[in-house]
Amino acid sequence: MPRYWLLKSEPAMFAFDDLWKAPKRTTYWDGVRNYQARNFMRDDMQVGDLAFFYHSSVDPAGIAGIVKIVKAGYPDWTAFEKGHEHYDEKSDPKNPTWVMVDVQAVEPLPEFVTLETLRGVKGLDGLELLRKGSRLSVQPVSAAHFAIIAKAGKAKTTG
Repeated sequence: MPRYWLLKSEPAMFAFDDLWKAPKRTTYWDGVRNYQARNFMRDDMQVGDLAFFYHSSVDPAGIAGIVKIVKAGYPDWTAFEKGHEHYDEKSDPKNPTWVMVDVQAVEPLPEFVTLETLRGVKGLDGLELLRKGSRLSVQPVSAAHFAIIAKAGKAKTTG
């Protein structure tokens, strides 16, 4: 059974449109520097899982598209590269602290689903994104929540 996720990115840094234009609509999802988010990527994400691509730190914030995990967690090499914005001097290549996954764009949502819209959609009780103070950049989403949100965005991919 595939699992479902929400991945946050600031569109000024990397937007869904950037992924859509990437070769094979695929790239690595790097720079996660939160242990709980890392654990989800390392321990739980699998090839074939689907995720919402969420634009954060923008007005309006919301879900722009759907991606598929095409490579499970592996060491985030950006943590070892001095001068890289995601460099972590404490991360050891022999025992990496941080991981990344590869994602592939599946579809842009015909209707951008804003955070405000999500707050008004019935059936999303318990969605991590709507929890007060939630800031995780990688979050699990239940199958039921995924289907409700996909419908709100008029997605063809419903899980």
